[in-house]
Amino acid sequence: MKHKNELTPTTKLLKYYLIGLIACLGLICLYCGSSFAPGSRRSDEEVSGADGADPVLGGFVSHRDFDDLHEDQEHNPEVPKSIPVCDAKFSELIPCLDRNLIYQLKLKPNLAIMEHYERHCPPPERRYNCLIPPPVGYKIPIRWPASRDEVWKANIPHTHLAQEKSDQNWMVVNGDKINFPGGGTHFHKGADKYIVALARMLKFPDDKLNNNGNIRNVLDVGCGVASFGAYLLPHNIIAMSLAPNDVHENQIQFALERGIPATLGVLATKRLPYPSRSFELAHCSRCRIDWLQRDGTLLLELDRLLRPGGYFVYSSPEAYASDPENRRIWNAMYDLLRRMCWKVVAKKEQSVIWAKPLSNSCYLKRENGTLPPLCSTDDDPDATWNVIMKPCISLYSAKMHRARGARLDPWPQRLTSAPPRLEELGISPEEFSEDTSIWHFRVLEYWKQMKSVIQKNSIRNVMDMNSNLGGFAAALNDKDVWVMNVAPVHASARLKIIYDRGLIGTVHDWCESFSTYPRTYDLLHAWAVFSEIDERGCGAEDLLIEMDRMLRPDGFVIIRDKPSILNYIRKFMTALKWDGWVSEVEPRIDALSSSEDRVLIARKKLWNEGLDNVRMLL
Repeated sequence: MKHKNELTPTTKLLKYYLIGLIACLGLICLYCGSSFAPGSRRSDEEVSGADGADPVLGGFVSHRDFDDLHEDQEHNPEVPKSIPVCDAKFSELIPCLDRNLIYQLKLKPNLAIMEHYERHCPPPERRYNCLIPPPVGYKIPIRWPASRDEVWKANIPHTHLAQEKSDQNWMVVNGDKINFPGGGTHFHKGADKYIVALARMLKFPDDKLNNNGNIRNVLDVGCGVASFGAYLLPHNIIAMSLAPNDVHENQIQFALERGIPATLGVLATKRLPYPSRSFELAHCSRCRIDWLQRDGTLLLELDRLLRPGGYFVYSSPEAYASDPENRRIWNAMYDLLRRMCWKVVAKKEQSVIWAKPLSNSCYLKRENGTLPPLCSTDDDPDATWNVIMKPCISLYSAKMHRARGARLDPWPQRLTSAPPRLEELGISPEEFSEDTSIWHFRVLEYWKQMKSVIQKNSIRNVMDMNSNLGGFAAALNDKDVWVMNVAPVHASARLKIIYDRGLIGTVHDWCESFSTYPRTYDLLHAWAVFSEIDERGCGAEDLLIEMDRMLRPDGFVIIRDKPSILNYIRKFMTALKWDGWVSEVEPRIDALSSSEDRVLIARKKLWNEGLDNVRMLL
């Protein structure tokens, strides 16, 4: 007779099986954690003898001559069959805006001036070497224009803003969706009505803020979920909606999910990555910025960015409240802007609008010793990448001063007309026109190549990773998309031409991660980007993983580069899960072609880490 606590042979077998399974899983987790976990990359010394294994991704070489890598294309052991997937807690990771990294590296940013919201990128040994997973329940985003007003809650599972801003109509949770009524901290009744009110304050024709096409580029600082920018679009105005990854977490993520031009950034210690004289209007609606700090440095940064005669719309209690503290701030701000030669052109209810001077005349008439001072003649107002803000006034160029303005055509004519600042780059109007024509043809060819798989309104957020003069974006003007034009640091001077065309963009170094949330772009266009970073010794694999982080499921990459580079990249399609659809062609040679360009277009699959793991076990 068996005792009650005695185990049957079947029970014993099951027990041993479970113990063995747990032990195996533990060893697997330990191995994966040590080899592939974000932030715990193995050192070069540890892997130097492991058949040339790459320390970034743990399984392939990060930098070798591309041509050498294709001598044995069929049996290249250095290309992985798969790339590890990051832990689910990294589903919203922004590597260069990761505040955990600040603590881990024991950095000591100045919190009072928002330095902790600026970029702090991980060193090479701490780069994330895995694919960012989507959140549980992720769906293909709702298509534009419906996305302006609603998104899937599962895609950005954060509802605290709906509760915190419930009285301001920022956003409302509605079942499995989040709706955006169009409100804001200052415009509870809707951004559309607020925009009309601003146009009336400025007495623009037909109450249209675009002023017959003369206001096109707007900078909205502290933009919230970018409803102001969303409702500017029907007026043919494009806003760079800017906000930090601060206590209002995910506000820019919501904006991009809605299909609204937006980016992460902060007015802190470094210049914003935009050239001088880029915007006709800057907007701050209760943006909670201390404009008086450090001798008005932040207002002087706006001064650098505004065009001659540009406007600053300020809707904040300091403009209308009568309590002593707000009166003190208003008086100090008014005095500072007066010394900067700005003038109040309209003030009504809760908003005030200043205008910049059209020329240098007022600056040159100021008394000696007046603060803020003029910037030195050797200061380049267009230098922005990692450049500290300066508490000085940037003078207009001699030509801009004489012309009393930027001399830009109204929108949409300015998109294709040669802007005056081309001369600063040594580019002729004829060369500009040829560039525009070439990109018009190239984009037509891209769309023909994707015709069989592209669906109506499936592409909204587009990034041109090497924007040159903005020809790619200009060629897309007839489509319902917007383009983030990215000028590599070595070509940052060309970004001013993009803004002069009525487009928007930023400067960036592709050896680093971009300041955006995961899954925020539908199409990434990379023309000669891999060639450029390869010449600088940066890893193609790092850039591929970064592109995957930014790319939405079902999104496309268009890579135009040398055949040797595309041959290498093609071997990563399956590991990146970009093999939903792949096409490669040899394009027609044009004036911008290298000796032998090729074009690779690939589509990213929708995948879910949990489901994929279940399939593997089955």
